[in-house]
This record gives sequence, C-alpha cells and structure tokens, in this order.
Amino acid sequence: MLSELLAARVARFYAFNEYPVLCRQFSVWRKTQPLAGLRVLDSTPVFENTLAKHAALLAAGAVLTVGIDNVMPRDAAVVQWLRKTGISVVEPQDVADASGFDLVLDCAAAFASLTPRLGFVELTRSGVDKYAGKHCPVYVADSGRIKRIETCLGTGESYYRAMAQLGHPITKGMRLVVFGTGKVGTGLITHASRCGCHITAVTRPGDISDSLRRLCEAVIDSGDGLAIAEAVSSADAVVTATGVPGAATSACPAEVFTRSKALLANMGVEDEFGPGVPAGRVLQAKRPINFILKDPTLMKYIDATMALHNEGAVILAAGGLPAGLIEPDPATEEKLLAICRESGTISEELNYI
Repeated sequence: MLSELLAARVARFYAFNEYPVLCRQFSVWRKTQPLAGLRVLDSTPVFENTLAKHAALLAAGAVLTVGIDNVMPRDAAVVQWLRKTGISVVEPQDVADASGFDLVLDCAAAFASLTPRLGFVELTRSGVDKYAGKHCPVYVADSGRIKRIETCLGTGESYYRAMAQLGHPITKGMRLVVFGTGKVGTGLITHASRCGCHITAVTRPGDISDSLRRLCEAVIDSGDGLAIAEAVSSADAVVTATGVPGAATSACPAEVFTRSKALLANMGVEDEFGPGVPAGRVLQAKRPINFILKDPTLMKYIDATMALHNEGAVILAAGGLPAGLIEPDPATEEKLLAICRESGTISEELNYI
C-alpha cells in the first residue's frame, strides 16, 4: 500500500518521537478510514518530512493528489520520488476541472481558484483573503495555538540553522534587526536572545508583548524611518517576518538597505524588502531563507501543524459546518497537543507557546 511505502521512508529519516501526532493519525486512521474514497488535494510544501503527512492522509483512505506551485519552495527530489510511487503531482494550471476534488488542503491559497465539494483547509495566514466569497467552509489551521509551535519555535530556529549553513552564523554580540513581532518574529527574537544578540525589533507599538519587548535592546515604531535607517545601517543582520510585501522599505528608503553592511534575509513568502532592494542584495534572492534546508522546519516543530491541517480535512468531511472562515476549536488542538506532551520531544518547549 502507498501509505505503508511512505511511512517506511519517513521512518528511515525520523524517530517516532519526532512526529508522534502524525504517527497517531496514521495508526488510528488506517482502521477508521475517515477520508475513504474522498479526492484530496494537498499542497503542503513538499519536503522529506511532508511525507509523514501524506502517509496519514493515504491511511485515512484519501485518494491523494499532491499540489505544487511556484510560490512555495519544495524539494525536487522528493517530488520526483512521489511521482515514481504513482501519486499524482499537479500545479494549479494542470487542474482542468475546478470542482474535481472533495477537499483542498491548501497553502498560501495556491489552489484557491478551485471549488472543492466539501471545502478548504488552509495551512497559512498568507492568502486567506483569497477565500472571500467562497460558498464553502474554509478551515484555517493557522488560526490556532498549534501553529505557534511551528512559527515561534520552529521557524525562529530555522533562520539560525539556515544562516549557519550559508556560512553566516548568528553569534553572541551580533546586532540583529527583526522586522515584525508576530508569530515568526516572536520566534526569531526569542532565539536571538538565547544566542546573546543585541536585538532591535521594528513593529507597530501595539503589536509587541511586554515579555518580548524585554528581550529587545530597542523597539522601533515601523513608521519611524529615521530610527529604522540608523538601526539598519549599524546592523550585522536584518531579517523580515511581517508577511507584508515591501514592509521593510515602506518607511525607510531602499538605499539604506542596499548600502548597509548587514546580511539581509527574508522569512516570508512575500517580498518584504520591496522592488527597490535588488534580489541579489538579499540572501537566497529574497526567497524564504529556511527553505534551503533539508527540513525548513524541524519535524518535531511541524508535526502538530501538519496533523492539524489533516485533522481539518476529517472535520470538514464529517459535514455540518457553515461557509466562511473557521478557526480550530480548543478541544481539537488540545487533543493533538496532549500527544505532543505525552510522546514527543518538545514537552518543555510547549510552555513558550
């Protein structure tokens, strides 16, 4: 069976306590078959650890199609391997029948033009506005507490791992400017504090918590161009995590970034530096820097997020939900978090979310 083939490959690379929630889904769903016969398109960015998510969906009885697009990076070797197994892999332009799926498990609304019979499950906050006017449920996995495991703990960590892989480790005493104090920015700042960095956060005053503020040497209003220019000019590294196109240069001239000695990096899907900063001036040509890694987010940090994305499919398959955006209910999240605490490796770190 395909589910067993994928599960066996995943087990070669990861210990079971790195992905206990997906393992539990696989074990339970192979018996209960909650998605039996349903046509499911999953567009989670394809990397080695994504196969554990696919295995659980197949075990649930889904007729799985994997979606890829040019917005989200992917591991070409893993995509090729999926195709060799016989799993259909499509891009948005390949889908001729907009209503050909029962469920679309989307990411950054790459396949939002489709009209699935039972609805969408969206993995990220990016692109949620593209679901406006949809006459079906849209379960937003990004809205709950579990997503903070990936973004605060996992994505924050991955920036530092990627910088080290590129030969630019972030070390004690470095001056780091972080744009954005949402989930990803929180993770970046928390990790920078552990590294002993001098941290400057650029954010709207009401968007930073007191606890996060205490980790920063300075907090600059995102509309204060002069202060931003001074911070960027003296920084060793600058990283954007706002989710807003052009956020870095909306108040500060692009020339400040191009002339700075700082290493520039982006953690979001959007071009947060804007067109005034050439792609060649930003590491990885402005693409999310953590996607250079074999695992852009370590399995232990993304396990519960991918499982919640899958869980949304089962919830929609059960029916009875209204059209429009739907947030994960606390009981569902707590069920998955309990597995993390009992069987995973990040029990203590969960206190940070």
